[in-house]
Amino acid sequence: MDFVKTYWPFLALALWFGYKWWASRKVVAMLPELRKNGAILIDVRSPGEFAQANAPGTINIPLQDLGSRLSEIPKSAPVVVGCASGSRSGMARMMLKRQGYQNVYNIGSWSKFLN
Repeated sequence: MDFVKTYWPFLALALWFGYKWWASRKVVAMLPELRKNGAILIDVRSPGEFAQANAPGTINIPLQDLGSRLSEIPKSAPVVVGCASGSRSGMARMMLKRQGYQNVYNIGSWSKFLN
């Protein structure tokens, strides 16, 4: 019992990273089908990060600009968001879901768009 009391934050963190890894792999596996269905691929990193490296076919809409650029994203198409690690794209996914977007997926790292 002392083990759990002492190490629960580390266990929770490990579970969180495990979940992010699993969820990201699931989206990567779905990517060909999502693309076939006209998915919009959005990279929510900063313009500087996007300029350094990006995946072909992705649109750069930085997280801080997402709310003001919703008109560029059709609600009828699947939306796949990515960033550097998956944290900002996780926030983008939540924002889009709150705005009524039904099919929104967080791929995690932008480099997974290359798969």
